[in-house]
Parts: sequence; C-alpha cells; structure tokens
Amino acid sequence: MTPVFAHGSLRLYLLSLLAEQPRHGYELIQALSDRFGGTYIPSAGTIYPRLAKLEEEGLVTKSTDGRKTVYEITDAGRAELQARQGDLHDLETEVADSVRRLADDVRSGVSEAMRNLRLDLASAKRQAGDARSARKAGTAAGNAARTAAGAAAG
Repeated sequence: MTPVFAHGSLRLYLLSLLAEQPRHGYELIQALSDRFGGTYIPSAGTIYPRLAKLEEEGLVTKSTDGRKTVYEITDAGRAELQARQGDLHDLETEVADSVRRLADDVRSGVSEAMRNLRLDLASAKRQAGDARSARKAGTAAGNAARTAAGAAAG
C-alpha cells in the first residue's frame, strides 16, 4: 500500500516543508521520504512540476546556489499555508495514519515470514532426525547381518 496524496495535498505539504527552511528539490524528496519512513519516495517528475507551479503562482521563489536550485516560500506562500492550517493538520494526521498502517502491514508480513521460517526449520529438523534414525537402523541391520554371517562361517 503506497500512500498517495489527495489532489492539492502534495502542493500544501511542499509549502509546509519550505516554510521550515529553503530547500532544493532533492532535499524535498528526502524530507518526504523521511516523513513516510521510506515508504513513499516521490520522483523528480512529481516534485519539480509542482515546484514550478508554486513558483508560477508566486508562492515560492527559486534561486541558484552553485549547481543547485533552491526553493524558498514567499510571503504569499506563507499566507496560503496560514489560511490552510486546518487542511495541513488533517494532512499531517493522514500522513501519520498512513505510516502507522504501513508499519503495521510490514510488522504483520515479518511476523508471518518468521512463523513460516519456524515451521520450515522444525520440518527440516524432523527430516534430519528421520534420516539419522534410518542411517542408524541401516547400520544396526548391517552389523547384525555381519555378525550372523560370521557366526555361520565359524
């Protein structure tokens, strides 16, 4: 289950990340990945067009720092973020719930895998024990036959 932002939610989340500090696109991708515990990593093809749209709307500005383009929220972006604090709170709750559900799914999958591994190990142990018993039985039968053959010869 991959978390997906509802229409307009990624835009709002990008503004909130930029309100924390100016960032370049890769830092935004990393920040989103970190917030989702690595379960959602947006592509550059998702982030950069949204940043371009935010810039076009006057909500962020960009500047070049060497080879990196750094995005910074504008006063208009801060005003929109302030006006949509309720939406942002709901979004944060959705993100936390989504990460919690994903973690539960992962935990469940790991528990199932561990249970199957224990069953497989127990089965392998039984099979190894059966093979040892069969070898011992074969060795005992061989020894008895040699003893009987020796007695008949002597």
